[in-house]
Amino acid sequence: MELIDALTHIFPGDRLKISLIDRIAFAGDAGFYALIPQAVVQPVDEKEMATLFHLASQQKLPLVFRAAGTSLSGQSITDGILVDISRYWRKATVEQNGTRVRVQPGIIGAQVNHKLKPFGRKIGPDPASINAAMMGGILANNASGMCCGVAYNSYHTVQTIRFMLFNGAVYDTGNEEDYDRFLVQEELLSQTVILLREELFHNTELVEKIRRKYRMKNTVGYALNAFVDYEHPLDIFAHLLIGSEGTLGFICEAVLQTLPDKPCKSAAMLYFPDIASACHAIDYLKQSGAEALELMDRSALRSVEHLPGLPAFFKTLPPGATALLCEYQAADTAQLEAMLANAVVACTNLSLLHPAEFRSDEKTRQFYWKIRKGMFPSVGAVRQRGSSVLLEDIAVPVPSLAGALADLEKLFTQYHYDNAIIFGHAKEGNIHFVITQMFDTPAEIDRYDRFMRDVVRLVLEKYDGALKAEHGTGRNMAPFVEAEWGGEAYALMKQLKSAADPLSLLNPGVIINSDTQAHIKHLKALPPVEEEVDKCIECGFCEHHCPSKDITLTPRQRIQVRRHLKYLETSGQVAAYKQLLKEYQYSGLDTCATDGLCQQECPVEINTGDLVKRLRREQHSPFANKMALQVARRFVMAENTIRLALQTGHAFNSIFGKKTMPLLTQGMRKVLPSLPRWWPELSKPPKRVYTNPVEPAYVYLSACIQRMMGQDDKQGSVQETILKVSKRAGIDVYLPESIAGLCCGQAFGSKGFQEAAVFKQEQLIDALWKLTGEGVLPVVCDFTSCTYTLLKAGPQVSFAHAKLLSQLTIMDSLSYLQDIVAPKLKPVSKKNKVVLHPGCATTKLQLEKSMEKIAGKYADEVVVPYAAGCCGMAGDRGFLFPELTHAATAAELSETAIEDAAGYYASAKTCEMALTHHSGKPYQHIVYLMEEATR
Repeated sequence: MELIDALTHIFPGDRLKISLIDRIAFAGDAGFYALIPQAVVQPVDEKEMATLFHLASQQKLPLVFRAAGTSLSGQSITDGILVDISRYWRKATVEQNGTRVRVQPGIIGAQVNHKLKPFGRKIGPDPASINAAMMGGILANNASGMCCGVAYNSYHTVQTIRFMLFNGAVYDTGNEEDYDRFLVQEELLSQTVILLREELFHNTELVEKIRRKYRMKNTVGYALNAFVDYEHPLDIFAHLLIGSEGTLGFICEAVLQTLPDKPCKSAAMLYFPDIASACHAIDYLKQSGAEALELMDRSALRSVEHLPGLPAFFKTLPPGATALLCEYQAADTAQLEAMLANAVVACTNLSLLHPAEFRSDEKTRQFYWKIRKGMFPSVGAVRQRGSSVLLEDIAVPVPSLAGALADLEKLFTQYHYDNAIIFGHAKEGNIHFVITQMFDTPAEIDRYDRFMRDVVRLVLEKYDGALKAEHGTGRNMAPFVEAEWGGEAYALMKQLKSAADPLSLLNPGVIINSDTQAHIKHLKALPPVEEEVDKCIECGFCEHHCPSKDITLTPRQRIQVRRHLKYLETSGQVAAYKQLLKEYQYSGLDTCATDGLCQQECPVEINTGDLVKRLRREQHSPFANKMALQVARRFVMAENTIRLALQTGHAFNSIFGKKTMPLLTQGMRKVLPSLPRWWPELSKPPKRVYTNPVEPAYVYLSACIQRMMGQDDKQGSVQETILKVSKRAGIDVYLPESIAGLCCGQAFGSKGFQEAAVFKQEQLIDALWKLTGEGVLPVVCDFTSCTYTLLKAGPQVSFAHAKLLSQLTIMDSLSYLQDIVAPKLKPVSKKNKVVLHPGCATTKLQLEKSMEKIAGKYADEVVVPYAAGCCGMAGDRGFLFPELTHAATAAELSETAIEDAAGYYASAKTCEMALTHHSGKPYQHIVYLMEEATR
């Protein structure tokens, strides 16, 4: 309690996370270790961070910094205080016309590249996790990646670093005055750095070893090359922070040199009969100018052979076959063509199983990279239930690569890792291998221990390589740092750690660890859980998409908590189980938007929303399910009731003032928590509009939400506007009167009322079958989320209804407006600038480009916020939990807040309401843009 009391004086309640569910949610990262923190804190600035440092020193409590938590080696877990920097350290500023960029540690690497894109630049490090990994981890692990090699990794592209020491003092290598201040105010640390450098240079053999080992990728221990590359202790120490994994200080900010992002690219999958032939090809292809050479052994290729679009021969490759993904990058097409000419010559000297075919179209090139990046998770998807997926990375000199890989495969056989795969950055001699491992018995743990010790001996003694090439030392290699570097270098590292962190409170046990068994302690348990999410490997790639990530849990954390619940249940910890289950209701279920965008980035295609729907379904009593089904059967009555309620509410507001309904519903929620709040954006019910042309071209399915609240006081309803532009384009549309009461079932399914949802879906399919003349006429839906729900209803409905559904042509209004209406309607006037919100359903249906093309035809400038995603509304979530929609839209609206746009558009009424509510901007359906521009 003393700790919590002290922390409450530093952090407000929403940035101090001490509940059981929050501590469990942050207990693990992407690696295979776990520790439960005593508290999770979210400092907003250096002042709070310094105060936290002083508190940790007083109470002798470990501090561990965590950004995205995508590290694989146990670097971001603790049983002390976990410092989450992912929320409030997200700034990035492009400087000097894009040649450098200033970043805080909580911004995602891909977001930095997005800011650099207009300048044709990118950051040097390009890890496979760049869409999720944050700059704090990229710097603290000295990340590299696919193409950057050694020359353009984090260490070599950092220009200035601003950091905080354990005593709270801040120094910046971009400030000349700090050089003298560091010498004076940090006398002990600066003198230690000076003495260690002098000691090092008296050992010429060690200096040469450092130079030799850093010619290849190496992230084992501290960056000793800093002592060789720099002279002033401030420069040396600042570069020692790169790759230090938060054990020496906190990186507050860094300025990175950027690289040209070469626009012209071409790639090919080159297939070889064996690993030796592939390794033999590396030098030829490097000399021809190849930017990337990604090796994949036969087991790795087998792990992705289920992917659609692979060549017919893929599954019949011989047992030893190995592939290289070879890519060339150039500033222009002429340069690329010259490179490809060199590639053709190089390939004539190679033993290829199939002729090389280089492709420059983006779709094919991205597919090749999908093959490469899908290997690690593909193993995870087929792992034994309860097992962990371990991804290790080593580096050896390229001439030794073939031999090292052959020896590694022998170890797989010796230790019965039958599903192990090998892939990696062959150009740099950097290879990853993946194994699946149970940790449920002493025998299994011992097997892993013996295997790793043999790997250490193989890499170091036989091939003089590096035990970690780019993933950081972490807990799993900390016991072997001395074996990698030798006693003298390791003693130097320990002295450095002691001077920088005298109480050993900064990420203790990582990098410097005297426990020779540290790599087999604090192992993460992965007990089997619900089938919807059991394949999760906890990589964290999903998290940045999640609308609830800044207020409650992410998809990964929802799954981690479910696993801990299973552990508590099976271990008989009843009180803790009940407490965690109770806390899961709000954090895990109530604030999940079930939007499914997490599936977009999930390597094993998990939709955590499916789990949440199932859990909601299991909570319902038979009576609740029966009532939901009754509502579904009498949906016309429900629709009319809601229309009446909206009319009544607007009448109350017009008589007693605009705040009447918001205040009234807020008060009533104290008694009835499930009652939605009244939002000012709740429009009046639209007029009922129907059409019945003699020869219609399309059937118009207006979603129930549009029928109940799709009115715009100035421009008419969505239905009226779609009919108006259709008529203007000479298209006859059938909007039947019998549409009343029809619904795609989403409103029921998202709440877990599955029987009611299926009833509505089957009812709708039957109705559409008749209305379309048994599938003759196409159907147009005006609410993208409903379009998606209907298109994906096949697995839920009966076989007969699924067959009917497959024969219906269902279009979203975005496709209809872009492909059918827009070609027939030229703009009469254009808006100068418009902002778009492609919602979650738009993204899942891949209709973003359709939306942009519509806007592009009727506006001079189209802005799509980079952070656009799920608004969190999910039908009614915003009315029940407005904090969810506020958090979900914050990043997107921060981009558009400065945009003085002439219009703001989406394609779903609920999204439009949420965005309008939190931004004050008048979001509406994009059909209004088309109608206004073509009058």
